[in-house]
Amino acid sequence: MYRRKKRRIIKASKKGMELVQVAVLIGISVAVGIIFRIQITDFVNAVFDTLNGGGFI
Repeated sequence: MYRRKKRRIIKASKKGMELVQVAVLIGISVAVGIIFRIQITDFVNAVFDTLNGGGFI
């Protein structure tokens, strides 16, 4: 009986750790996006300008 309880606790803690890892990764990606916002915008605009000027149509 004790082993089953322990397994449930370990499973629950693993799920909790996965949730924390996802939250940390989302936080890091938001922070990087905020820090490099101008560079990202310039890059995207340059890519779309190049695609629009390419004359594919």
